[in-house]
Amino acid sequence: MLSELVYLLFFESASPDYSALFNVLPENFVVQQMPQLSLINTNAPVKTSQSLGPVVDAASVFAIDLQTSTPLFTKNIFSKRSIASITKLVTAMVILDNHTNLDEVVTVSANASNQEGSKMWLRNGEKMTIKSLLTGMMVASANDAAVALAEFDSTSEEAFAEKMNAKAQSLGLKQSHFTNAKGFDEPAHFSTAFDTMLFSRAATTYPFIRELALKKTAEVKSESGDVTHKLESTDLLLDNPYFKILGLKTGTTPLAGESVVSLAQLSNGREVLVVILGSPDRFKETKIMLEWIERNYKF
Repeated sequence: MLSELVYLLFFESASPDYSALFNVLPENFVVQQMPQLSLINTNAPVKTSQSLGPVVDAASVFAIDLQTSTPLFTKNIFSKRSIASITKLVTAMVILDNHTNLDEVVTVSANASNQEGSKMWLRNGEKMTIKSLLTGMMVASANDAAVALAEFDSTSEEAFAEKMNAKAQSLGLKQSHFTNAKGFDEPAHFSTAFDTMLFSRAATTYPFIRELALKKTAEVKSESGDVTHKLESTDLLLDNPYFKILGLKTGTTPLAGESVVSLAQLSNGREVLVVILGSPDRFKETKIMLEWIERNYKF
């Protein structure tokens, strides 16, 4: 008890950059005391078993009860990692913050249309609405759509990344930095499971992001109507028969490995968020986490 009081006094008096405390404070204590997350809630879930936790091989894992922001399971949540296309949640939030008219028309550049990796196959000079590009970016994880939106908003992807970092700062992210809108591996583009949880939680407050996250397939057209883009979700958990998965965002790159953030509704109706980073099988390990939470917590 005394040690916890000492930690708390140190934590609150220092007003620290949290990264400076990770080596001196117990991680569980940091999680519990951080202002973004709290266990001080009368409606918080209660662990009902002595289980130490599920066996998962993902490099980092973070699960919380969305209603109370109570941490349910943590593993290496403060380790800096590439997060791949999970980045696009931040991109989507910045676009939605800056543009209330989603029918605005974007002209796709050659740079955007030539992006590698997941794409919706936009054409150079093609005109698409913001809404259609957000749909492509969130459903099909389209890199060409992410770059087209970034260039439309800020002229260049580099300039847009500055807005992403401002958004990160406003959300209280301490261990994240973004250099591109799509999530490509770059030395200065990183986050942690803890910060990923924070911005993913924020993303769930955007109704349009929630709407798109649920879509297994979609179809959007260019403004001329001449080009149709058929989209298929990268989130295979949407077809899971055992859990009500409300989607959110997947990501895979060589450095990030298989990663996913999942919003799920438990059998009791409570929503939980699960971050899985660097997994050998992200969808299987998400299901393992959800099964463990159902068995070990009373809500």
